[in-house]
Amino acid sequence: MKVLIIGGDGYCGWATALHLSSKGYEVAILDSYVRRLWDLQLGVSTLTPIAQLEQRVDRWKSLSGKDIPIFVCDITQYDALISSLRQFPPDAIVHFGEQRSAPYSMISRDHAVMTQVNNVVGTLNILYALKEEFPDCHLVKLGTMGEYGTPNIDIEEGYITIEHNGRKDTLPYPKQPGSMYHLSKVHDSHNIHFACRIWGLRATDLNQGVVYGVLTDETGMDEMLINRLDYDGVFGTALNRFCIQAAVGHPLTVYGKGGQTRGFLDIRDTVRCVELAIAHPAEPGQFRVLNQFTEQFSVEQLALLVQKAGTAMGLKVEVNYLENPRVELEEHYFNAKNTKLLDLGLQPHYLSDSLLDSLLNFALRYKDRVDMGQILPKVKWKG
Repeated sequence: MKVLIIGGDGYCGWATALHLSSKGYEVAILDSYVRRLWDLQLGVSTLTPIAQLEQRVDRWKSLSGKDIPIFVCDITQYDALISSLRQFPPDAIVHFGEQRSAPYSMISRDHAVMTQVNNVVGTLNILYALKEEFPDCHLVKLGTMGEYGTPNIDIEEGYITIEHNGRKDTLPYPKQPGSMYHLSKVHDSHNIHFACRIWGLRATDLNQGVVYGVLTDETGMDEMLINRLDYDGVFGTALNRFCIQAAVGHPLTVYGKGGQTRGFLDIRDTVRCVELAIAHPAEPGQFRVLNQFTEQFSVEQLALLVQKAGTAMGLKVEVNYLENPRVELEEHYFNAKNTKLLDLGLQPHYLSDSLLDSLLNFALRYKDRVDMGQILPKVKWKG
């Protein structure tokens, strides 16, 4: 099966490309390198030293014997996109090619507009390309659990059955996005759902939780294959950020009361979930939604787990509660369903003391690369 990874130079995309290649899929990467440009513009860099994509792919071939061709393309440019697809006609497209940071989308009007154009127009172009020339291709799109918000009822997987005035129907689950980024993901979901209903396309929306970790079986084979580990206030995610803060002696930055609860998963489970979605494709006309996470934690729970693990390693780890730069509930109900991927065969990697030790040791290994000026949040939702 030929699988095109859009955004294959990024955190989830790179790990997924190598994983699928190792499993025998014929994989290609399409990327515009814009993620690297954003780092340059913000003056930030990943904790880990990331080689150029061409070097990474060459190293993978030398280790595995497998080719991963590269297409340099901005998917908001339709002619370039369709030309790339004609050169590598995919059986499945895995779409990671979006601006994925909530804080980035809230920096300014320009950043909000760029996020919406990049994400929504890019996905629309993919849908039209599938409609016009690749109608049997299965689109596996990375969504986000953040589309749902924090409702005071259980979160279902994409749809909810409602009884109203004596009648019953199953409808898309209500969305309450918390940033311009999350809002762009909601637009994506509506557009993909429309394309499946009207044009008969097949698509799987993976509503992913917060990912942590660096190593998969493939990215751990060689330092040239190493994955990103972002810690800054714009692109850094909670658990990765806490581990790096603990390694360099910076207090862990819990926003507000720390009761914000989300779904989390290991990067090893991300790549496996994508593999399962491809191996069990949606039917023609089906917009399938899978909630992609393995555990639920509050931000405070994560901080205390890292504090405990760091203390056991001899580190002095403090937890600081900062004024929350975001507009969000800091104490709320959160119970989300995540059974569909387990039914497909996912065997989760749960957060454990050994995994936290591994993350902390990884952070300690590269701590000299930390820019202390990039740790604290700089973006506020209300400006």
